[in-house]
Amino acid sequence: MALAQRITHSFREDEVTQKWYLVDATGQTLGRVASRIAHVLRGKNKPQFTPNADCGDYVVVINADKVKIAAKREEQKTYFHHTLYPAGATVESYRELMKTDPERIVTMAVKGMIPHNRLGVRVIKKLKVYRGTEHPHQAQKPEPLKF
Repeated sequence: MALAQRITHSFREDEVTQKWYLVDATGQTLGRVASRIAHVLRGKNKPQFTPNADCGDYVVVINADKVKIAAKREEQKTYFHHTLYPAGATVESYRELMKTDPERIVTMAVKGMIPHNRLGVRVIKKLKVYRGTEHPHQAQKPEPLKF
């Protein structure tokens, strides 16, 4: 007697519905909120998760300037970037970057938690980060994402 085979269904991107979520980063720890956002962007919170397809949802982050990290890390954390030209290295401290571009801090934290390949490039484009409480995605009716 032959045993019945069970086949795992791999979902395609057009078979999964994508939702919009709103995250308020006020008073939340940077690493913890970035980890949860990366989880939703990849689609790991859905039963239709397929590792090689973009099944994730859109995430809008507001109040990126109010995210927190440990006091000691505020002084020690630096962000390094090199332009690949001679003497093209730039190092910025967390405090400097928080004053000028807090959206980049949240984006870089999430970007480090998703795959570093073509899929990751498509996934990170679904992250929208804003400094204040206003955002231009009201028409998509984002649902609040609770942690």
